[in-house]
Amino acid sequence: MPGIRRTGLRAALLTLPLIAGLLGTAAAPAGAVGTAAAAPAYASHPGAPSLSCRGEGVDPGARVRHRTETFINAPLRTVWRLQTDVERWPSWKGAVSTVDRLDHGPFRKGSAFHWTMPVPPNPVTPATRLEITSTVEQLKRGSCIRWTGPATAGGLRIDGVHVWTFTKVGGGVRVSTEETHTGPQVEAHIPVATEILRQGLEAWLRDLKAAAEARAHSHHGRAH
Repeated sequence: MPGIRRTGLRAALLTLPLIAGLLGTAAAPAGAVGTAAAAPAYASHPGAPSLSCRGEGVDPGARVRHRTETFINAPLRTVWRLQTDVERWPSWKGAVSTVDRLDHGPFRKGSAFHWTMPVPPNPVTPATRLEITSTVEQLKRGSCIRWTGPATAGGLRIDGVHVWTFTKVGGGVRVSTEETHTGPQVEAHIPVATEILRQGLEAWLRDLKAAAEARAHSHHGRAH
């Protein structure tokens, strides 16, 4: 976007940590299960094959992209329920303000949801809110999700593709995620946009890990 200063774009893109849920999932690399439980909370995978769900992945032509993963010490059913019960995201996920399902019934292919988050005033836009509409394009229950959709606010538009994969490993679940962004603003400042995307994905995983492990611990305590 001509004329936008780097610092101004960075301020606008500080909203992106909350956009990080736009996309979906993929199969983990062969042989990774043995190291997942011992891995750091977050690990990036530069150069690794893209994640996919039912054969579909992120935008292959996007120049803004990031992939990362975490290990969660909780049952797969707990992690999956938190991630797919989108209307309850505001109770555990960062600064998400509202989420409304646009369909009814089980979370499935074709499900859509509209969600919002506040955007503070910055050199690019006045105080406003980010409006995101996500549509599930592929889903395999307990295994992967891929959703797509636009995020808009005050002239800023980002088209995202987001893939999530969920893999049982010893002691819990490895959650991997990859997302791509396209749009004139992010493509004008690729390193900045990529760094903000990285921060957003890691924040999402951190919140999901904390919520799932707290819930699993609570259930375990009641069982005893």
